[in-house]
Amino acid sequence: MSQPDTAAAPRAASRTRWGATDLGLIAVFAALVAASALIPGIPVGALGVPITLQLLAVVLTGLVLGGGRGFAAVGLYLLLGLAGLPIFSGGRSGPGILATPSAGYIIGFPLAAAAAGWLAGVVIRRTAKYRTVFLFLAALVGTVVLVHGLGVLGMMVNGKLDFTKAFLADLPYYPGDILKCFLASVIAVSLHKAFPDVLVRRVRQLR
Repeated sequence: MSQPDTAAAPRAASRTRWGATDLGLIAVFAALVAASALIPGIPVGALGVPITLQLLAVVLTGLVLGGGRGFAAVGLYLLLGLAGLPIFSGGRSGPGILATPSAGYIIGFPLAAAAAGWLAGVVIRRTAKYRTVFLFLAALVGTVVLVHGLGVLGMMVNGKLDFTKAFLADLPYYPGDILKCFLASVIAVSLHKAFPDVLVRRVRQLR
């Protein structure tokens, strides 16, 4: 009768439990997202939803930290802003942001980071070739489906637009957001190479 590998469980637990380093990374990337909001945005369309650099920081967070920690970092940023810190675009803060036309975009941020991070883990496990391209696609999926999808919904609910008008109001953000996703993928690949312990080795250990 074979004996169970008693060392396997502690090893598996150590790979999934967040330690001080993980919490530090979550705090650092939450601060990065907050800092990106301090750069003045460019209002677009009749509802004035601004173009900012936040999406670049959001998808970069997911691509670098992975799904769980990426969601936690951007979620922490969101919670701090809702609690009253002036870290939303334009120095806004508080739960009132959820009543504005840009609410859907903000709610989509942590979800996009989680999706991009989860897909980044899949890419790292499956291939080392064309990683920038695949990470770009991972970021784009999270952006289009979650950020833009919820952004359109937010304009429909809070901006009282019908679907067609909300969709057309959302279209001007696509060129810039596609560029941000590409830049995030390039930066993420560089960070993976420079600091493989942050995500690459972590993901490979979970195979």
